[in-house]
Amino acid sequence: MPSYLVEAYLAASAGALEDARARARRTAEAGAGVRHLRTTYLPEDETILHLFEAPSAEALDRAGRLAALPFDRIVEAVEGVAEPLTEETT
Repeated sequence: MPSYLVEAYLAASAGALEDARARARRTAEAGAGVRHLRTTYLPEDETILHLFEAPSAEALDRAGRLAALPFDRIVEAVEGVAEPLTEETT
């Protein structure tokens, strides 16, 4: 299943981060096949990133809107695992 990164502005406030996480969880509940994987907050940039698995960006967009998850954009994300260093790569 494809992964998507949902990006939004989030000003620092006492409950803003927890509210954003709760809305991300509700997004997963609102969309068929949508799964919230994690949330990362970058306080210095006032940016929050939610990682989801979803059947499509459109399905995630619909679920996010139903859950009132504010976002600026949705982009497909491809993750990789770092290879351990060996003598050949050093």
